[in-house]
Amino acid sequence: MSIAMRDVDHIFERLRSGTVPERGLETFAVGIEGKRNELGRQLKMAASGEGGFKFLRGGYGCGKTFMARLAVLDAQAAGFATSFVVVSDNDLKFYRFDELYRKIVQELSTSVCPRGALADVLDRWVSRVEEALIAGGADEDAADFDERVQARLTEELESLTRGKAPDDMARALRRIFALKQEGKLEEAGALISWLSGSENVGASIKARAGLKGDIDSSKALDYLHGVLEIVKAAGYKGLVIVVDEVETILRARRDTRGKSLNGLRQLCDAAASYRGLLWIFTGTEEFFDSPRGVAGLEPLHKRIGFSRIGAFSNPRQPQLELTPFDAGRLRDVALKLRALFPSEDRQRLHGKVSTEMIDRLVAQVTAGFKGDVGVVPRQFLRKLVDVLDLVEQEPDFDPARIEELGPVSLSEAEERARTGAAPVLPAADEDDDAGGYEVIEF
Repeated sequence: MSIAMRDVDHIFERLRSGTVPERGLETFAVGIEGKRNELGRQLKMAASGEGGFKFLRGGYGCGKTFMARLAVLDAQAAGFATSFVVVSDNDLKFYRFDELYRKIVQELSTSVCPRGALADVLDRWVSRVEEALIAGGADEDAADFDERVQARLTEELESLTRGKAPDDMARALRRIFALKQEGKLEEAGALISWLSGSENVGASIKARAGLKGDIDSSKALDYLHGVLEIVKAAGYKGLVIVVDEVETILRARRDTRGKSLNGLRQLCDAAASYRGLLWIFTGTEEFFDSPRGVAGLEPLHKRIGFSRIGAFSNPRQPQLELTPFDAGRLRDVALKLRALFPSEDRQRLHGKVSTEMIDRLVAQVTAGFKGDVGVVPRQFLRKLVDVLDLVEQEPDFDPARIEELGPVSLSEAEERARTGAAPVLPAADEDDDAGGYEVIEF
């Protein structure tokens, strides 16, 4: 499998900081073929016009973010646009659809545009509209050609969204096109920012475009529907949206948790009507099974509930279970990364970082875990990259002296996961034992 050197450098730089790379994941993916195939099946359904969702469930160290990032790469390779959103305490309240929309569009990516791809998507759509008009006999040099393009943009948006696109969206698109034709790229860019959910666009710019305000929560999903259809009209198969770390919702107060879970329920209920859109959510077992989480909202729990038959879980049910790493899987990943590592003397590298040495490193890093190594992959990979770097740069470094490598340190969350302790959550509200959440319509 060939891979560009810039992607190799990216992989190891991310692993040094303990984070998941955004590129090249397929080069060291191990033991996830079945899960990857299931997400591939979901992509095929989305490409055929289905709208759907999938939840990746698993504990710390199971590779949820890795699997989600790999799904994004697979989706882009299959011709989809994508967006990768992380739920956070500070800048994303999940029940606020305007905030969710803004994050989705800001992180919109394609195989040719890694972030903020809306402008490029719009240009591709406009080019296709122009080509269709010319193919139909229109004269691109005619004085009314731009007007005809604007009219066709509005007609297509209306038709593709079945009349659900907000009027302000159509106004913004027409104005963006006109401004670009006039060479007023800065003002066009400001309106693209507005269409991306920004609340910092000047009032005068919005007034000249005939816009009545900003995109609010009540209209945000209609705008998302419009963006989805534009993405497809621009030539992409559809849109894949990853929402990572939804268990962050558990850290909120009861009223906020309830609203967020209701928002998630609404997205699932509406998923089928967004043809070509696949949602992928990642979360811990605590999020799905706790009364503070999905289990506390019966309509959502019934919709996305998880089950096993003996030791087996059906990968085609709404929740796709990711299993923890074991020592063998850590070893296989290490061997793949050793083969990928850029070295001027590969024979020396393989001699010092031998298969036996990797086995000893696995044993050292996983010592004390009693076979449960699911929470240590991040630390193991950082330690491995340290060893590879030192072998490459320090002639006297000998990793065979395993005692010099030092122990791994776990974060508080990882240590609690290792010991089976419950995650740290806010103090329960007085009504936390009320037996679930009320279903709220926004």
